[in-house]
Amino acid sequence: MKIIGLTGGIASGKSLVAGMLASWGAVVVDADKLAREVVEPGGSAFQCIVERFGGEVVADDGTLDRKALGRIVFADADARRDLEKIVHPAIAELANRRFEKERQCGTRLLFYVVPLLFETCMEARFDEIWLVFVDAETQVARLIKRDGICRAEALQKIGSQWPLQEKIARSHVVIDNSGDPLATEKRARREWERLSQAG
Repeated sequence: MKIIGLTGGIASGKSLVAGMLASWGAVVVDADKLAREVVEPGGSAFQCIVERFGGEVVADDGTLDRKALGRIVFADADARRDLEKIVHPAIAELANRRFEKERQCGTRLLFYVVPLLFETCMEARFDEIWLVFVDAETQVARLIKRDGICRAEALQKIGSQWPLQEKIARSHVVIDNSGDPLATEKRARREWERLSQAG
């Protein structure tokens, strides 16, 4: 089974491309969805997060207050590293179980959507890496609109990730999602068809 890493900066359009791939019949596993599973009450990472960051990251309904946690970790590199040490192994374990299930089902091609692919040194896990990106101003504007945050907070979140040019240099397929969604779709479909027809 070939595993393709699909990545990109925050608010770049990874989910858009993943949705296109799924609509064309691709098997897509999303690390963000796995991350939500492992931090649910009873999930493999929930209690460790509460022990490290305290009750302030627990919402009134007993679930993780992701916004409160986000404010802590985006402002403190050490806190972010501590969170990653808790969450990333839990996500990796769950992802491996999903991959194995797909292998047993005879799946030939799987896309794994993982925002911090480069930051977490995952390159060696993939047969190819696809990067979705947007220009800097578009990224800031989309993030402000999506998360309802100020420009300074948006820049802080973007700044916590690797520089775009470094990601481009390490990717096999680069998809510019700055403009017309139809252009994004055309590029993604071309690469999807190439992979589907190979072997």
